[in-house]
Amino acid sequence: MEQKENLTEEQAEEKLAEQAQIRREKLQKLIAEGHNPYEKTRYGVTADSKSVKEGFAGLEGKEVSVAGRLMSRRVMGKASFSHISDRNGQLQIYITRQDVGEETYAAYKKDYDIGDIVGVRGFVFKTQTGEISVHATHLEMLSKSLIPLPEKHNGLTNVDMKYRLRHVDLIMNQDVRETFFRRSRILKEIRAYLDGHGFLEVDTPILLPLEIGADARPFKTHHNALDIDMYLRIETELYLKRLIVGGFEKVYEVGRIFRNEGMDSSHNPEFTTIELYSAYADYMDMMDFIEGMYKHVAQAVCGTLQIPYQGNVIDLSHWERMTMTEAVKKYSGVDFSAVASDEEAQALAKEHGVELEAGKQTKGYVLSEFFDAFVEEHLVQPTFIYDYPVEISPLAKRKASDPAMTERFEYFINGMEMGNAFSELNDPIDQKQRMLRQVEKKRAQGANAEVDEDFINALEYGLPPTGGLGFGFDRLVMLLTDNSSIRDVLLFPTMKPKK
Repeated sequence: MEQKENLTEEQAEEKLAEQAQIRREKLQKLIAEGHNPYEKTRYGVTADSKSVKEGFAGLEGKEVSVAGRLMSRRVMGKASFSHISDRNGQLQIYITRQDVGEETYAAYKKDYDIGDIVGVRGFVFKTQTGEISVHATHLEMLSKSLIPLPEKHNGLTNVDMKYRLRHVDLIMNQDVRETFFRRSRILKEIRAYLDGHGFLEVDTPILLPLEIGADARPFKTHHNALDIDMYLRIETELYLKRLIVGGFEKVYEVGRIFRNEGMDSSHNPEFTTIELYSAYADYMDMMDFIEGMYKHVAQAVCGTLQIPYQGNVIDLSHWERMTMTEAVKKYSGVDFSAVASDEEAQALAKEHGVELEAGKQTKGYVLSEFFDAFVEEHLVQPTFIYDYPVEISPLAKRKASDPAMTERFEYFINGMEMGNAFSELNDPIDQKQRMLRQVEKKRAQGANAEVDEDFINALEYGLPPTGGLGFGFDRLVMLLTDNSSIRDVLLFPTMKPKK
């Protein structure tokens, strides 16, 4: 029985270096013999692992040309078996000295390593054990792998290294590849749904000339030619609303967003949002729209509306709807509709152990803090929470029936906020006043924030009644791939460089 080596980290590194050196020597030997594996510019692939297996009935006995990464070798004298890996899985290759020639077969035995990229031409057959394979008549190395792959069964066990060496993680783990195939499919279905509902996809600027007053902190850079500081965007909202003013009426953007803030399982400094705006709609229309879109995407990608996620089954066929006040009453027992003053709200916060920040002690702020403290974790099944305090909703239209509240909702799944929507504020005077208050708070914290006067100017031309919605695309991918960390659905998450 083969015994597993128990090596220290230092011994493992020494062994890896030794193996890498042996591979470089093999490379030099191949080059000296006139077989430089890096010279090939193309290889005519006619099939892959999936098409060979699924199309076996029509391909049996016929010649195909396949290529991929060598993942196993089982040498048995004059005949050998290998598996190559391509984008769709693995395929067995049967290699004999008689069919590929003595020189090629000798090189395969001595100079080929696990991880090398190879091209194989041969005919499709099925082995005695029933495995669909390719019987090679031609074999060549297309690229030499100079660093050994991780041990086959354990792969990359260190989570930090999985993210740093995503290329290796993708080689070793088909499940990881499937996550990113599904990510692409999810985005495709979202675009199809939006396009089918008459929305126009647009691109808006990523580099902005000013820091707006929103809570999120931006990344700052400098434009040398103009000699001005610029900021990476923290949202796509303000430019998209300009387009509604311009008459586009229905627009959306799949936008890369940058926020200079902390990192955890649901936050990365660089992430993707999808924002959409529809003229002559309100937040209730957006509620119906997001529910319909989630159902469409889940059904198309997962084949069901019952989505397993982190030990729960999320039922996307049913979405609950509650006002923030109703939700707080349900889970904390406190009825804020009966609270008459800021002082009364502050007393309730003290009584229930809810901490309040300086300057954020009005009834609306207290209500939102109660929501964070008592409600959010309970919202496992899809839930819309609507009618938010005006204090925390600077871009949303006030409710005509209750000016202390706005026509805004957020929706939650598995205790996580997934998206945010408004009946958009289209009163330029009210909007400027709210932005001024935002800027004052930001400047008090030492930021160089400004009111976006160009946006206010656009509103002054007239923004029609508009419903707007923004949601975190990465969080939706987490849900539909059953991943608990945003890093698992980002190909290259932000990492602190190693020295």
